[in-house]
Amino acid sequence: MTRDLGWGGRTRRAGGAAAAVAVVLLAGCESIPDVDVPASGGSGAPARDGRAASPLENPDGTRPGLAPVRDAQERAEAAALIDKVATKGRGPKTGYDRDEYGYAWMDTADGVPLARNGCDTRNDILQRDGQELRFRSGSDCVVVSLTLADPYTGKTIEWRKQKAAEVQIDHVVPLSYSWQMGASRWSEGKRRQLANDPLNLLPVDGSANSAKSDSGPASWLPPSKGIRCAYAVRFAQVAVKYEMPVTKADKETMREQCGV
Repeated sequence: MTRDLGWGGRTRRAGGAAAAVAVVLLAGCESIPDVDVPASGGSGAPARDGRAASPLENPDGTRPGLAPVRDAQERAEAAALIDKVATKGRGPKTGYDRDEYGYAWMDTADGVPLARNGCDTRNDILQRDGQELRFRSGSDCVVVSLTLADPYTGKTIEWRKQKAAEVQIDHVVPLSYSWQMGASRWSEGKRRQLANDPLNLLPVDGSANSAKSDSGPASWLPPSKGIRCAYAVRFAQVAVKYEMPVTKADKETMREQCGV
């Protein structure tokens, strides 16, 4: 299996490692021709069953997708989780740089699932959520096509690497948002974890991700209303795990999405 998501990917070949890192930063806009081959097992992300998991049943983010939070019991669990999130004012963005979180889609962010498996984070996440995967010839990492059930819009996307930006990997809690909520004072290792933690990553429609930018829930929610409580839960899961506060407005919006 070969993995490569959006920002390009590292192959497992030792040669050309520096060049591969450079390619990663081009958001998948590579000139290297891709010869696709079907997925046929291998190591890396967990096997996909085609079903999105509820965030309440997926606390480490290793299962695919983002299924709606449906019944009263789940909504009560969602409310209890959101209540654990602390609040504070959003600080300045001064000093923020993507590089403060390590280079994009690094495989060496210790302390998170799927790290150091020989495949970059972006491709791990594409493999986790995608179906009908095809990989670059000779690689078990770089994904060159897939079918994605996009949780944010409800659309089914037939993605091809030639149009990489159609599917982007969203940081549920945006990195610049985290910087303003205290990550500027975290260790570099903790920031790298946040940037590469499957719990904080979802492959989604590129235009929806661009519209979100670095917004919190009070400023942006997924267009698909049925997924908004699940999105609030995932945002809360990340905030609780990393002991990161959110703004008061964001927390109120998160509660509202789950009927609290």
